[in-house]
Amino acid sequence: MLPWVILYNAMSLDGRITGFDADVELYYELASKLDVDAVLMGSNTVLMGFGVKPGETLEESEEAFKPRAEDPDDHRPLLVVPDSKGRIRIWSEILKMPYIKDVLVLCSRSTPIEYLNFLDERYISYLVVGYQHVDLENALEELNTEFGVKKIRVDSGGTLNGILLREGLADEVHLLIHPELVGGITPNSIFQAPDLKDEYHTIKLQLASMEKIKVDIIYLKYKILNEVLK
Repeated sequence: MLPWVILYNAMSLDGRITGFDADVELYYELASKLDVDAVLMGSNTVLMGFGVKPGETLEESEEAFKPRAEDPDDHRPLLVVPDSKGRIRIWSEILKMPYIKDVLVLCSRSTPIEYLNFLDERYISYLVVGYQHVDLENALEELNTEFGVKKIRVDSGGTLNGILLREGLADEVHLLIHPELVGGITPNSIFQAPDLKDEYHTIKLQLASMEKIKVDIIYLKYKILNEVLK
C-alpha cells in the first residue's frame, strides 16, 4: 500500500520555483501543519540548500561515526532522499536540521558499493530499490510497510515532482503563490517532465481549498483526480 503523497512548493505567479523572494518562514510554518511522517527531498534540492557540489565533503566530528540513539517520543518526520549516484556526502550536516528526526537514503543496484560503505560507516540507513535508478513506487511501498510512513510531503524541485506525477504516485498538490513574475525560458518550474504527445494525457486536478495569506500570497490545495497514461 502506498502512502499519501503531497507535493508542496512555493512559486511565483508564472510557475517558477527560483528567482523570486520566497517567504521561507511562512513556507515552513505551513509545512509543519501538514502532520506528515516523512519528507521526500530530491538530491539536487539538498545540494543546493547546503550550497555544496555533488561529492563534496565537509569536516566531520567523531560523532558522525557513532550510532544515534532512537527516541520513541520524537515525532518529527523522517527525511528521505533518493541518491543512487552517491552525490551527497554531508549527512552529518543534514542531520542537524531541526525539523527532521533521521534520514533514509534511497539507492539502487547501480549505486557504487563505495557509497553504501560510506553510509554504513556513518550509520545512515538506506534502501536499495530499483536497478539503474531508484524505483520510487517500490520505495514508497517500503516506507509504508517497513517504516510506518502513511503521509509524505515532497519538498523538492520539478524533476522529482515530475516523476511522481507522471507515475501516478502523488495525491495532492499544495502551492504557495507569491505575487511576483520571474520570466525566462529555462524550465525551472514545479513540474518538469518530457513533453506530452497530446492534451488528453494531462493530469486533472480538483481545487480543495484556496486561502489568501499575508501580503497577497495565495495558498492553493488541489486533489489529483487521475494519473497520466505512460
